[in-house]
Amino acid sequence: METKESKDLEYLKKLMSRYLNTLKMPVDNTEYYTAEIKLLNYGELGCVISNMLKLCILGLDTESQKISKTIKNPTIDVALILEVVLQLFPVDKFELLS
Repeated sequence: METKESKDLEYLKKLMSRYLNTLKMPVDNTEYYTAEIKLLNYGELGCVISNMLKLCILGLDTESQKISKTIKNPTIDVALILEVVLQLFPVDKFELLS
């Protein structure tokens, strides 16, 4: 006969496996977890990185309202950045906490 504590523990394990999946457990002997970002290809990865860098440039240079003329494509794809942020946002954890 199972005790209430072991039933509660099993229930929590089921909830964890269902909701807590943004961070992946370390597979090697490090203590670092990994988060997965889904991208179509290396081109999209390059766009994400360059747009993040452009946002950082604008954030550091508060007096300038635009990117330097030395950068080929000075426009920033904010939607692409926000898509990546949404992938990292732990919505499932908030569902669990609710």
